[in-house]
Amino acid sequence: MIRSMTGFGEASGEIGGAHYFVEVRSINAKYFKSVLRLPDDLQALEAELDSSLRRRLIRGTVTLMIKCTDTSGDAAHVINAEALERYVEQALRAPSVALGRVAFDLGSLLGLPGVLQPPSDDERRLERARRAVGPLLETACGQLIDRRRREGELLLSELEDLASSIESRLARIRERAPGVVEAYNQRLRQRVESMLADANLTVEPQDLVREVAVFAEKSDIAEEIQRLSGHMAQFRELIGSPDESPVGRTLDFLAQEMLREANTIGSKCNDAEISREIVEIKGAIDRIKEQVQNVE
Repeated sequence: MIRSMTGFGEASGEIGGAHYFVEVRSINAKYFKSVLRLPDDLQALEAELDSSLRRRLIRGTVTLMIKCTDTSGDAAHVINAEALERYVEQALRAPSVALGRVAFDLGSLLGLPGVLQPPSDDERRLERARRAVGPLLETACGQLIDRRRREGELLLSELEDLASSIESRLARIRERAPGVVEAYNQRLRQRVESMLADANLTVEPQDLVREVAVFAEKSDIAEEIQRLSGHMAQFRELIGSPDESPVGRTLDFLAQEMLREANTIGSKCNDAEISREIVEIKGAIDRIKEQVQNVE
């Protein structure tokens, strides 16, 4: 079953007084690329989170965003009393402060460099975040993959319709192709007989046969029809497989080969009906090429 490359998933939870929110989004890309937006205190988990995403998703640009709101006592910074005291001593040397014309603002003092120190138990906080984020990421990725599957079902329906259109038109080309040479033979004879009648001349039958044989060789499209039919069979097999292995790049390459065969048929066969069918086939193949860009 094919899957789309676009999707979205999110999950949230709380552990030890800290609330975590995880969001995963993915869009089209030729290969896998991860974009991680993490809080500063979770940057150490970047490599682990990237590996987790790669295990679950094969293609696409995947953006992971994590937010953390810690309301527990562990979130409190430590006041560096020595640094605060030093700032106060220096401030008291200023005359306006010493004379009481300027009052101390505790909030401003705490915001001075070095006064507030981050919590020292980084390892414990990081381990808590690891325990919380792991299951949340699993849930968010599961939602994203489910959305990819649902969108893949819509893509599958359209790809099947396009394949059916190509196959039906290719069948009409296969049926008409043998009569193209005979029609050319008749037109050539009529044209030559008409041109030579006034001059009271005749043309040798072998000359006409030779000319028709050259045309038949140049306009033979049986091999191209067979190859395009083979491509269509492989295309059906790929989009209809119950396996969820990525097939997007294979489908993209296959669509290019399909278009190449259609172009060759159009250039070799000098027939208006077949040309019209080829125009429609090429339009369907272009539509397939657009759609498979979103297939994982």
